[in-house]
Amino acid sequence: MRRTVFNEDHEAFRLTVRDFLAKEVAPYREGWDREGVVPRELYRKLGDLGYFGIEVPEEYGGAGVDSFKYHAVLTEETARIGAVLGATQVHTTLVLPYLLQFATLEQKQRWLPGFVTGEIMTAIAMTEPGTGSDLSAIRTTAKRSDDGSHYVLNGAKTFITGGGQADLVLVVCRTSPPDPADRRAGLSILCVDTRSQGFQVGRKLDKIGLRCQDTVELSFTDVKVPVQDLLGEEGRAFGYLTHNLVRERLGVAMGGYATAAAAVRFAREYVADRTVFGTPVASFQNTKFVLAECAAEVTALEALVDKALDLYDSGGLTPADAAKAKLFGTEVAARVIDKCLQLHGGYGYMLEYPIARLYADTRVTRIYAGTSEVMKTIIAKDMGL
Repeated sequence: MRRTVFNEDHEAFRLTVRDFLAKEVAPYREGWDREGVVPRELYRKLGDLGYFGIEVPEEYGGAGVDSFKYHAVLTEETARIGAVLGATQVHTTLVLPYLLQFATLEQKQRWLPGFVTGEIMTAIAMTEPGTGSDLSAIRTTAKRSDDGSHYVLNGAKTFITGGGQADLVLVVCRTSPPDPADRRAGLSILCVDTRSQGFQVGRKLDKIGLRCQDTVELSFTDVKVPVQDLLGEEGRAFGYLTHNLVRERLGVAMGGYATAAAAVRFAREYVADRTVFGTPVASFQNTKFVLAECAAEVTALEALVDKALDLYDSGGLTPADAAKAKLFGTEVAARVIDKCLQLHGGYGYMLEYPIARLYADTRVTRIYAGTSEVMKTIIAKDMGL
């Protein structure tokens, strides 16, 4: 089916991105996976490309383009070569909306120019050991000093993507004791300079997939955070966090489509070249039927994601819409990638083949940004159930 979601500017950007990835990423991705991190220089090159500044207003060095579709282009092109760009998506998809919507003018002037160039990389720290998705159970605390000039931050976080290379971390913490009547109250977001005394990067977590996307534990021991680095209003963090879930879940759905489409491409190329008993694997009826099933599912997912992108850019994508896109996108990606790996036979289990990396990388998408079970709950509630 002909896609209509992208215009000429998006397609010109696609060509630029494709050339960039071929030169700056494809030759090095396997080494990055082994090292468990991308080089910091990659982020500066993405800054030079203009990617980090697409949505940032021009007065801070960005392009001021109010569209999420450019991020979809990068997601598709990155999946096309079976790569992961470290914590890039966290920087642009997760953190940027908080800075654009809730930062003060002074904070934007201080942080956004470096954000655009990649000189200031960001992360967000919500999850804590033992709390999982239950943000109301956060125990990390921040208490105001007696003179009111700073907060004193104490606690720990886990599963923090990009936390090992970040310069600025948005830390969700409790600035007032929990209220039994409203456990969500009393949470705030502090923007913490990672050079601060008492800020500690702990273990780099050893994941089965997304190997070059560094994921770490963080700890805070009497970290002094100036009151000027409070993001938004004190005690309003829970509302801020839920506000951004639509974008985050759409981003995951985009990734589901991109990886599923890439898996079909990888499988088509493999079965066309591979022979069994002197016969190309592509000639077997089972191969044709499996790839036909996968192509149909990917086309359906493409239509859903494209519609969601249009709705998001026009301000009409609802939380239930985003939940449907994430649920369908990640479940389709899991099915399609599994089938495409099967067509590779034993070679599909070897990490030298991109299908194996897609298989490992995709599993977590049904967990983060809200599990598939949480998505079903949101959808059912929207149905009045």
